[in-house]
Amino acid sequence: MEMVKKFFKDESGATAVEYGLMVALIAVVIIAAVAALGLNLQATFNYTADQVASTAPAAGG
Repeated sequence: MEMVKKFFKDESGATAVEYGLMVALIAVVIIAAVAALGLNLQATFNYTADQVASTAPAAGG
């Protein structure tokens, strides 16, 4: 009976699960931020390329 009481009072496994959930949540936030930054950066480069192409003189004279 004493072993059963110790088993239910032991919270070391719960701590590991909590840390695992925190790491997973942080990973999701980082992935979302990098994805959003990537899309924004791609749009910026596309805009810059379009501006350069529209102001460059035509090739072949």
